Amino acid sequence: MSAPGGRAPLATVLAANAISITGNALTLIGVPWFALDTTGSPGKAGLVAFCAAVPVVVSAIVGGPVIDRIGRRRISVVSDLVCALALAAIPLLHGAGVLEFWMLCALMAVTGLFHAPGETARHVLIPDLARHAGTPLSRAASLYDAVSRGARMTGAALAGVLVALIGADAVLLLDSVTFGLSALLVLVGLRGIPAAAPQPDPTPFSLSGYRAELREGYAFVLRSRLLLGIVVMVMATNGLSQGWSSVLLPVHAREDLGGSAALGLLVAVFGGSALLAAVLYGAVGHRFPRRAVFTAGFLLCGAPPYVMAALTDTTLPLLVTMAASGFGAGVLNPILATLMYERVPDHLRSRVSGVTTAGVLLATPLGGLVAGQLVERTGLTTALLALGGVYFLVTLAPMVFPAWRGMDSAPKDVSSSEPSPPAPAPARGARTPLR
Repeated sequence: MSAPGGRAPLATVLAANAISITGNALTLIGVPWFALDTTGSPGKAGLVAFCAAVPVVVSAIVGGPVIDRIGRRRISVVSDLVCALALAAIPLLHGAGVLEFWMLCALMAVTGLFHAPGETARHVLIPDLARHAGTPLSRAASLYDAVSRGARMTGAALAGVLVALIGADAVLLLDSVTFGLSALLVLVGLRGIPAAAPQPDPTPFSLSGYRAELREGYAFVLRSRLLLGIVVMVMATNGLSQGWSSVLLPVHAREDLGGSAALGLLVAVFGGSALLAAVLYGAVGHRFPRRAVFTAGFLLCGAPPYVMAALTDTTLPLLVTMAASGFGAGVLNPILATLMYERVPDHLRSRVSGVTTAGVLLATPLGGLVAGQLVERTGLTTALLALGGVYFLVTLAPMVFPAWRGMDSAPKDVSSSEPSPPAPAPARGARTPLR
């Protein structure tokens, strides 16, 4: 079968990811609100977030070679279908009066286990589909992130209104439908795309061979001080952000800001600003040094929302802060995606992406758990200031460690079939001023 031509496959992946991430945004608001409504406990809401996040890390750690063997298209479809069924089960069991807290945790664990491989499978297709469409890689990476952020913005605004109007149960059912639509798009739209198919003539499966494939991905990351530094930094910030999104912001909205509509508005404004920044970076970002832009973006999107939420119990000041914070966040993923695409050979991309995904998510399970316990033990304001202070310290890393200068150095050619780790960045004069 001949592969579809032109830009249709790239458009298919962008559309499927947009629909899937719209569902993620519904989950981001619907699940914490559902947990708070049914348990009344920030600590239990944090435990639900913990149960959802741990399997994401596990699947990312071991999933890279599986994606290559089974095929990126198949993994994406199966991942979305399983998530659709698990999410639909939550409101259906609750409506039947049989949903226990452990069932909620288990179903969220299932969505976490299957979600990461599907998103990774779509993500690693972008370089091949960009070449197929004749689109520059930096533009495709920015477009991918802009579409994703636009979906988060739309989903968050919709979720906040829907939770207030029809309840969190109905929002979770709608979420399951979005995953089903994403699966259908990938199933039909990526048929015949070589990069989405299983490995041609893979070696017979063996545990030792599988471990060797995993080691290739881990060895590549460990040999690169820049990639390793990125993974460690984003691991810490993702853990902090998980505490913010799954516990701190929902509790603040519930207690001080008037409810789920305010929560949806704040998340949507953040996403809208991030979308604008991603689009602008795609157009003119190549003109500026990456490290400076990356550092400024993280300083803007990290600690300020925590501090403002601790200082105010009204929506408007936090809304302005979230808009500025979102603008800073919008430049992070295009920079990180472009760096990964430039430095990782195609035949290692799924394995390295699995390693980096696992690494940056390693602290995520603890984020909601720690935030929930802090709120219950010390109060919301103290928790916000403490975690905001940690966030600020973490985001200073690109200005402190020399390895980050490699963000602005030319990468090695990775088009050859031999794996080649990125070279250490040459010493340069300081040029300091993202999940």
